[in-house]
Amino acid sequence: MSGYAFVILLLLLFALSGLRVLQQYQRGVVFRLGRYCATRGPGLTWIIPAIDRMLIVDMRVMTQDIEPQETMTNDNVPVKVRAVVWYKVVNPERAIVQVARFEDAVRQTALTSLRSVIGQHSLDELLKEQEKLSSTLGKIIDKVTEPWGVEVDMVQIKDVEIPQSMQRAMAQEAEAHREKRARIIKAEAEHDAALKLTEAATKMAQTPMAIELRRMQMLTEVGAEQNTMIIVMMPSEFVNAADAMVRLADRARRDAD
Repeated sequence: MSGYAFVILLLLLFALSGLRVLQQYQRGVVFRLGRYCATRGPGLTWIIPAIDRMLIVDMRVMTQDIEPQETMTNDNVPVKVRAVVWYKVVNPERAIVQVARFEDAVRQTALTSLRSVIGQHSLDELLKEQEKLSSTLGKIIDKVTEPWGVEVDMVQIKDVEIPQSMQRAMAQEAEAHREKRARIIKAEAEHDAALKLTEAATKMAQTPMAIELRRMQMLTEVGAEQNTMIIVMMPSEFVNAADAMVRLADRARRDAD
């Protein structure tokens, strides 16, 4: 092999060693002699060997599981909260240049922000308004990570652990509320029934025949049950006459006195 052929082969190998292939979801941040040079897109690209250095950044949405954090709520209740953060890189240059290991930076920011948000709310708010707290937490983290070229898509509080004693107290409170509601419903039903009975009695008092029809209906209901009950029916006139006689007797006794 001649010297020219050997040199050409070395140059060819040197050129081939600078070829890089980036996937559709990857971007290559190129540094030339330590200075930022360019951001390469997906496909086949080439860098100058021994002079350029390429760092590959994943542009897909990443999931960061935040380990359980023990903290105190605003009403001094110890809780253990776990959350999940979804984020993605939108500016590869800043994600590499502005922060070291942006994955760890996002995780640490989420940890501190989670503690801060939980400490500003009560236990009831933490249990009932998790969507609202998750949205607030996402905005706080995104504000911190924006200068790094990282965008937070969503934060979700997925687990809240409270002490056993607090769980028992909450169960007793829930049971008391259910019992209270049951008693209120029963009282309202009795009140409505009393109003209906009063209305029915008023209607019957205005129409004497309605009382007789009700009596006949009661006889029909009793006879349908096939029992041995004996019912003696008296006309309403007898009742009215007896009532008049009682009033006359009372008046005569008062006059005699």
